[in-house]
Amino acid sequence: MPAFDLRSAVVLAVATFLTCASVAADSVKINVDENNVAIGGYDTVAYFTLAKPTKGDPRIEVKWADARWQFVSAEHRDMFLRDPDRYAPRFGGFCALGISRGYLSIVDPEAWQIVGDRLFLAYDKKSKDLIQENVPVVIDRATTNWQTLRRH
Repeated sequence: MPAFDLRSAVVLAVATFLTCASVAADSVKINVDENNVAIGGYDTVAYFTLAKPTKGDPRIEVKWADARWQFVSAEHRDMFLRDPDRYAPRFGGFCALGISRGYLSIVDPEAWQIVGDRLFLAYDKKSKDLIQENVPVVIDRATTNWQTLRRH
């Protein structure tokens, strides 16, 4: 019986992780502008760390899920790269209310909220208020509808 090879196990684990991460990122539909920039160039990590929408710097950018993500700092970029699923807005950055109603909609990066450590964006501030009136129902319906809408 061959001896346990820790190095081979680590290489296999990393390769498996990278393959799964790549597949996951490729299967995520992202709301982008005409230049393929996500969230209109806003730094998705800043919603969590600065608690406000903040434009990213185009010089500090990464590509994830076929979209360009911009950040205010290399630190934010690196935080995103370590765990993009945590920082990327839910439902690919489309309006959570629209998704809950069965359609994809653009968003206003200034109309946002964090619910349960997840970033949700809305079409506008009125849509954000409608989401806040019944967060659990909107998110539950959006989660169900997203399974279909993310493929269109």
